[in-house]
Amino acid sequence: MARDTEGLQPGVPAVFELAVRSLTSAQFRREVRLEQAPAPKRLAPHTHALSADVFADEGDDDATATGRLVLLYDPAGQEAWHGEFRLVTYLRASLEPEMGADPLLLAVGWTWIVESLAGRSAPYTAASGTVTRVASEGFGGMAGDLASAEIEIRASWTPLESDLTAHALAWGDALTTAAGLVPLPAGVVAMPPTRRRRAR
Repeated sequence: MARDTEGLQPGVPAVFELAVRSLTSAQFRREVRLEQAPAPKRLAPHTHALSADVFADEGDDDATATGRLVLLYDPAGQEAWHGEFRLVTYLRASLEPEMGADPLLLAVGWTWIVESLAGRSAPYTAASGTVTRVASEGFGGMAGDLASAEIEIRASWTPLESDLTAHALAWGDALTTAAGLVPLPAGVVAMPPTRRRRAR
């Protein structure tokens, strides 16, 4: 799991390096598996990205939710951002068909983002995004296939501080909520799983 700053370009500004280090040092729940991801180069002079898969059980092979978080930094700022930094995320999660048909699903999906930011006291401005439901049902020769549903969330916001720890944790909270995991009680810190020694 790559969670360092190896992907930083040479000569990056110190404020961007601080932001990346705070982003990658956040401690997530054990169900969240993180990796450094290729970052888009054309959106800003400096970028960094993380991807994550959420597994409800340690032995699961299929993720119940996936996500990507991209940090953008433009020292000159961008008018639409209202700042120099911008965080952009994409989340996708599998849902029970009944939940996928809920008329309030799209609004609820957006609250996963804003309530997670509020819950972590992560200051931000200029939030925007879309929430999409994807449903499929088999017909004809595939009529026996189980119906399925997914939710996709695209969101971005401007953090009002260069320490992005709270923003990273809020993103993790939104991911695990989308995956249907029970929130951890306030003050409880997720501990990484203990590595088992291999039998010789």
